[in-house]
Amino acid sequence: MNVTGHTRRSVSIRDVATSAGVSYQTVSRVINGHPSVKPSTRERVLAAIDELGFRRSSTALALASGRSRAVTVLTANTTHYGYASILQGIEEAARAASYAVGIGVLESRDEADVAAQVQRAADTGGGLIVIAYDPAGVRALGAVPAGLPVVGVVETPARPPGGDRPWVWTDDREAAYEATRHLLSLGHETVHYVAIPSSTRRTSARTSGWQQALKEAGAPRPRPVQGSWGPAGGHAAGLKLAGDRDITAILCGNDDLALGVMRALHEKGRSVPDDVSVAGFDNAPHSAFLTPSLTTVRLDFTGLGRSAFGLLHAVLEESVQVGPHPVSVPELVVRESSGPPPRRG
Repeated sequence: MNVTGHTRRSVSIRDVATSAGVSYQTVSRVINGHPSVKPSTRERVLAAIDELGFRRSSTALALASGRSRAVTVLTANTTHYGYASILQGIEEAARAASYAVGIGVLESRDEADVAAQVQRAADTGGGLIVIAYDPAGVRALGAVPAGLPVVGVVETPARPPGGDRPWVWTDDREAAYEATRHLLSLGHETVHYVAIPSSTRRTSARTSGWQQALKEAGAPRPRPVQGSWGPAGGHAAGLKLAGDRDITAILCGNDDLALGVMRALHEKGRSVPDDVSVAGFDNAPHSAFLTPSLTTVRLDFTGLGRSAFGLLHAVLEESVQVGPHPVSVPELVVRESSGPPPRRG
């Protein structure tokens, strides 16, 4: 809807509501990054905002509230799929709420370096979002000064955190459990696992979910093979596993690892999925276009980023009571790379 006339008036929140077919209260919740809005409704409202050119004056809002309308995201990585998608979700939600987003890159896990980066971020005002998927991120989350608004994007916690820890996470344990159960249901005796690095020294949630599924099935529980984040780590792990002809199913800690594993199996003359089934994690964009296309688990990292901003925004605005920590629910995506094991003899 275009507003025309001799004097072009500003597009209002009610104009956006009319265009999107929702109430103005719903538009307000989308603008404020509230996590309770359905994804389809949020997308419709954001599309109307873009089409109409609706903008709230961040300067006026900051003067009226006396608060800085900015957030800083601390992260050790900006390129891996999960990290990048979280940043995208944070930026989308912040932009709709007329907040500026800055990014502080944690270039070292050294305690002094991390503390200095956290202090620089704190000095900018506003609030912090820390992506704590690695040791540097975990250390940064722990170094945030008391009283500074902060939300952590963390690995699945071993137990629900207290109300004083506003964290968001994906249910990695359930995701690994379902992927392992899928491979076992095809008739594989067991499933081997190539792990991504954990942010802590404890067993990661993905490893825990894989182990739980094997235990419940009474299947052998092989030692996980430690990988890295990228295809090269998967390739190295795949070369170790390819020589064992008893291995017929491999779960990988992310889709990039799976890409490397599949290449290693090909080099060793083992076909996917005829000889070995492979499953990944994250449903990265390339996973659907590999040959064969990759069975994986979809995790809504972009939605996780929106939820992180929504939780922080509620704290900054003091207008919405912070409720339970949002959790992204995984979805198994079955494609061509998984199938029954080869027949013996």
